[in-house]
Amino acid sequence: MKSLLIAAAAALVATPALAGGKVSVDRPETQTDGKLTVTSSTFRPGQPIPRKYSGYGDSVSPQLSWSAAPKAKSYAVLTDDPDGPGPEPVSHWVDWNIPPGVTSLGEGVKAGVEGTNSHKTSGYTGPHPPVKDPAHHYHFQVLALDTMLNVPGGADRDTVLAVAKGHVIAKGEVVGTFKAPS
Repeated sequence: MKSLLIAAAAALVATPALAGGKVSVDRPETQTDGKLTVTSSTFRPGQPIPRKYSGYGDSVSPQLSWSAAPKAKSYAVLTDDPDGPGPEPVSHWVDWNIPPGVTSLGEGVKAGVEGTNSHKTSGYTGPHPPVKDPAHHYHFQVLALDTMLNVPGGADRDTVLAVAKGHVIAKGEVVGTFKAPS
């Protein structure tokens, strides 16, 4: 029994899902009691994201919709993968100053100001976990803000979150998974 518990503990430590840091909606900069409902017609919550939206496919951003926050002056969309080997989640999408009347982005649609993701590119970069890894979790997060953010295009997630601190009035996420094709 003891060796079984040790083996289970070793497997948990080796699991990439436990390696990453906090996704954007769980960080102190985004603290709020306000809630948004985030959905996607591209994938169901907790289910696989189709290959088309991955780095193994066309790397096109999926459709996203969210409930409106009545006092929002803008929205931000952030996509994080906390399952990588590093101490921080991999950023796949940083987009802010989405107008307050916009509560849906179609497939491949760009809105607002796009920032630099962890892949050092602007805009959306689809899931591309290593072939050996179990499925990674991709957190598509929406922040409702009480202001437009004074952040230049190309900024990274941490810069956007630092400026958003104290301005997040509601937040929500939908999580999809992706495993590299064999």
